[in-house]
Amino acid sequence: MGQRRSAWMVAGILLGSVSAAGAQVAPAQPPLRWSADALGNHRYLLQVNAPATAVHVVIPWRRRDAHPEQVAVIVVGPQGQPVANVLRASIDRAQGELVFEAKQAGTYAVYYQPYLSKGRSNYPTVTYQPPTYSADAAWTHKVGTGASAWRALPQAQVLRYEAVDDFDAYTEMERTATPQELQALLAAHAHDALLLFPETRAYPTRMFDALPARWAQRGPGGGLADQVKGGEYLSFQVGAWAPRGKVENVQLHVGDLVSEGGARIPAGAFTCFNLGGVDFTGKPFTARVDVAAGRVQPLWVGLDVPSTAMPGVYRGELTVSADGVSAQTVPLTITVGEEKAIAHGDNDPFQLTRLRWLNSTLAQDDTLVKPFTAITVRGDALGILGRELRLDSTGLPSQITSRFNERMTGFSQTPKAMLAAPMRLIVQDEQGDHALTAQGIPGIQRDGDAKVHWHVAGQAGPLQGDVQASLEADGSLVYAIALTAAQAIRLRDIRLELPLRKEVAQYQLGLGRQGDDVPADFQWKWNVENNQDGAWIGTVNAGLEFHLRDEHYQRPLNTNFYHQQPLRLPVSWDNGGQGGIRLHRAQGDYAVQAFSGPRQMQAGETLRYDIVMRVTPFKTIDPAKHFSERFFHKYGELDSIKADDANVVNIHHATPINPWINYPFLEADAMRAYIDAAHQRGMRVKIYDTVRELSDRAPELPMLESLGHEVISSGKGGGFSWLQEHMDGDYIAAWHVPENRDAAVINAGQSRWHNYYIEGLDWLARNVGIDGLYLDDVAYDRTTMKRVRKVLQAHRPDPLIDLHSASQYNPRDGYINSALLYMELFPYIDRLWFGEEFDYEKTSPRYWLTEISGIPYGLMGEMLQNDGNPWRGMLFGMTNRLGWSAGSDPRGLWALWDAFGIEQADMVGWWVHDTPIKTDRDDVLVTSYVRKGKKTLIALASWAPQPVQVKLAIDWKALGLTPGKATLSASAVEGFQPAAQFKVGDSIPVQPGKGWLIVVE
Repeated sequence: MGQRRSAWMVAGILLGSVSAAGAQVAPAQPPLRWSADALGNHRYLLQVNAPATAVHVVIPWRRRDAHPEQVAVIVVGPQGQPVANVLRASIDRAQGELVFEAKQAGTYAVYYQPYLSKGRSNYPTVTYQPPTYSADAAWTHKVGTGASAWRALPQAQVLRYEAVDDFDAYTEMERTATPQELQALLAAHAHDALLLFPETRAYPTRMFDALPARWAQRGPGGGLADQVKGGEYLSFQVGAWAPRGKVENVQLHVGDLVSEGGARIPAGAFTCFNLGGVDFTGKPFTARVDVAAGRVQPLWVGLDVPSTAMPGVYRGELTVSADGVSAQTVPLTITVGEEKAIAHGDNDPFQLTRLRWLNSTLAQDDTLVKPFTAITVRGDALGILGRELRLDSTGLPSQITSRFNERMTGFSQTPKAMLAAPMRLIVQDEQGDHALTAQGIPGIQRDGDAKVHWHVAGQAGPLQGDVQASLEADGSLVYAIALTAAQAIRLRDIRLELPLRKEVAQYQLGLGRQGDDVPADFQWKWNVENNQDGAWIGTVNAGLEFHLRDEHYQRPLNTNFYHQQPLRLPVSWDNGGQGGIRLHRAQGDYAVQAFSGPRQMQAGETLRYDIVMRVTPFKTIDPAKHFSERFFHKYGELDSIKADDANVVNIHHATPINPWINYPFLEADAMRAYIDAAHQRGMRVKIYDTVRELSDRAPELPMLESLGHEVISSGKGGGFSWLQEHMDGDYIAAWHVPENRDAAVINAGQSRWHNYYIEGLDWLARNVGIDGLYLDDVAYDRTTMKRVRKVLQAHRPDPLIDLHSASQYNPRDGYINSALLYMELFPYIDRLWFGEEFDYEKTSPRYWLTEISGIPYGLMGEMLQNDGNPWRGMLFGMTNRLGWSAGSDPRGLWALWDAFGIEQADMVGWWVHDTPIKTDRDDVLVTSYVRKGKKTLIALASWAPQPVQVKLAIDWKALGLTPGKATLSASAVEGFQPAAQFKVGDSIPVQPGKGWLIVVE
């Protein structure tokens, strides 16, 4: 999804309810009560009892928008006709005073927030219409302009408020207190700096810059009473308003709840989410809460009622304090009923019991994820799946080897060494170079089968070095390196030297370069405009990804929003723009040097030179499995999908069973019925669900706003009307679906919403039966991705996760390669779908291999942009995806695969040094699908700029065939190739950008 893609639109919007087989039967969303685009979302209905030249009305609308006087008002008569003769008197947040012509009696409507929507429908720019003055001069003169004259006019009766639909309606918590109500409230609490308003979960705080009338009329203080089932998670709030000045360091404490019979619910069962919790990495944290002058800060509290709690009325106290403010108590009365809650009450999202998911540590451990194997430790050698690392005394790698074979389908007996020499961290001063040194072999500590760590204290000339490092079973290697100056010193450079063997350093992507051959000589410098902090360098079966960071690293936003939360340049490596990276082909190796340049360090100063590396490939590819899993990317009728030979259905958002983006919980019964029906047909169903943005339909959204920008990214607001009318204005407007008026906001890159997401996936796997996920660009890191895989594996023996990405290599996204952006996730996903703006026509085979195919990392994929290039795609086992568009139809290729028996074949890619079939041209490549001794499928594709004739060089022994008996035949495939026969030794004609699938048998 993004500025240049609308996957759900092409995949098909079907907003309706669904039968078990998936047929559309009825619209899911009720029609709007009027045209919101013409009139806005809100109105008041007025009764006029008799025709009149003019009538007067005062509408007590209690608006939450800051400047109602700057917004138009539209009056519509009983027959739907607009009234031109309208005069505006006083217009403010409390009320609107109008005079209008009433030519007939009946019900009039006053629309008071009409808007204009421009821009792309998926990223609308909504502005509110300014006042216009259309009243006739003669009519105005007759009516007069004085307040006394207006009040003498016939009075229209205010009947009621209405919204264009129920979801757009302003809630009771969005009706603002009047100035008179506020004055009375402040007069009654003249010396109070902080006023408290206990509130149940039924009335979530929606305004942060205005006090709701509900609170002003009720007054502050008092207790909170609610009812709960045994075992239920109860959420409630204490609204804190600072009417006179800033209140700092708000704290909340709760004691035990005690029943009349002496039963207790311990204080430890309470949580205040605003004051801290457990972050997305599983670490506890605390948060400071200050309340700015005039602001409202709800403190959301959760109570985990034990399932063993005795029924009864429990009483206790909650205390709120702040710096320089006297503590205030809130009496609590919680009635625990006889009935027991199911799963804490989590099956109903509107009860907000799921807020406890924010602090979840589910799947936050160091257990293994398939297919990875337990890390072995033998002295300085650490073994992981298909790879081994050796450490020198500093804890840095002295050697890395890979045993993946070139085909990427298994392992070689002979390991491939990657480093030409050990990695070194160098400190250079006036006396010369000082490599980081230490004594002995690092002591390896095991955290679990999937993770080990070590700690080394060393010296680098004038600097003390402290190395904290860890290795995980997927090949992720993380270094936190602290360099400390014992005394003030001037340095010429601090740099990392990473010498790669030349046979490994074949391809490179990152640092502003797209995937291709490594450059002979290249230099890169830090620039916040670019989402770049590292690269990948390697060959198909051995490579190294690296990133340079410091302790302040935070994952930037991506997919259209990079510049709103860009890369935090590392103070150490960047060094005020003096740092960078050099790549250079030397005599016997390939030198990678990350330098930071000259600087002055003060005595006691510490700099963090952190490094994140990943050793590729992560796992082998499984072509047979890949070819057997045939995707249909569209919600549809299951029998029709099955008849098309697809067996995996991807359910996008904006569909009947998954209508709201990244909130797949509100049509759970319909989703369950569809998935059950798919399972009965031997099919699997995956759903769209990620965390980059969040639908406005999420019941938790008001509570998430109360957390500041922990979950919801800070921004300029705007976007679709619902966001502007119901949120606080400090957010980034994200994807919008006009067909069902679903609007979303961008989430922060790293937050507790990831914990919620993990629990949500677990709930979906247990209660709905999803078989996996379709990830449409991703806003989380590998920590969360591991947990995703673990919770799905816990409920499915073979969950499927595919990742779609539009090319991020553009100025909006900071020129980051999608493969590099998401490489940390690759160990835990099954398939790639890259994607809009990927160039399948004007790029090299090396670009295809490194940027699109996924093969050097242990993945296979499919094509999207313009339905892909099917001839070149088959060199990598790729087709387009059925259901995506009218032109995305791989069924002809599927039929050819089945006739050939491709699932029984060995895939030998063009990149393999001893591939059994080649052409006599370097720009016409062949991948062979070998059923040895039976037949071979030749996938041939051209990068030649003109039509060419090629001859095949065939290793008949490798195929297990006899040339004198062999036939070469091409079956007709519509849109791909005509039927053809060739003889051994024939020249084969190939058009530019096209090719053949030829069976040799």
